Amino acid sequence: MIHPTAVIDPKATLGNNVSIGPFSVIGPDVVIGDDCIVNSHVVIKGPSKIGKGNHFFQFASIGEDCQDKKYAGEPTELLIGDNNVFRESVTVHRGTIQDEGKTVIGNGNLFMAYAHVAHDVRIGNHTICANSCTLAGHVHVADYAILGGMTAIHQFCKIGAHAFVGGGAIILRDLPPFVMLGNDGKPHGINSEGLKRRGFSPESIRAIKNAYRVIYRQGNKAAEAVEIIRDMVQENPEVQLMSEFLEASERGIIR
Repeated sequence: MIHPTAVIDPKATLGNNVSIGPFSVIGPDVVIGDDCIVNSHVVIKGPSKIGKGNHFFQFASIGEDCQDKKYAGEPTELLIGDNNVFRESVTVHRGTIQDEGKTVIGNGNLFMAYAHVAHDVRIGNHTICANSCTLAGHVHVADYAILGGMTAIHQFCKIGAHAFVGGGAIILRDLPPFVMLGNDGKPHGINSEGLKRRGFSPESIRAIKNAYRVIYRQGNKAAEAVEIIRDMVQENPEVQLMSEFLEASERGIIR
């Protein structure tokens, strides 16, 4: 399963049934879990801990030093969960000591060709980053979010769970859960089709739509919307994610 032209550092640790393709390089302090596939010409540097069942396509660069000019070689790390797919030429950088010192990726995510995950990014589970999607430093992306091709996200922004971003959008503020953002950078309702596919009931979707109207259609200021949605949570627990997200937002939300 290990091609003879692959270069694997003695300080790297490989799990069971790991495949390493031609001319790939696995550096020291890299831990790769069981059943991972590393295609040809992939570079993985450490410290990086990678879970089970991940697939790295050709020319991916994983766990590289970050591009932050403040980075001075401090020991930082990359943590990757299980069953993620990193397509051609995807780049993922380790963290910085200016944050928590690590970049974290959960389970079941798809990173299409040329996507970039910068230092200190945190990504949940079952997200999609389409081709050439770019996540700047310290960005957080919650579960089931979908980011269209060539999306660009400013540093420190947060993307809520189940949000959907149209291709080519530029994101400069936080995007609440469930919201669909067009490539014009404007909200266009909630991701109702995605919620149906994930088993949300019609009643839950209706409650989320009502919360969206409070934020975007009724002329409420952000603080006023927070108060209204907080009250809605008692009868509609589905909007809890929106309430918590609005209260925690530091950059302010896209409106």
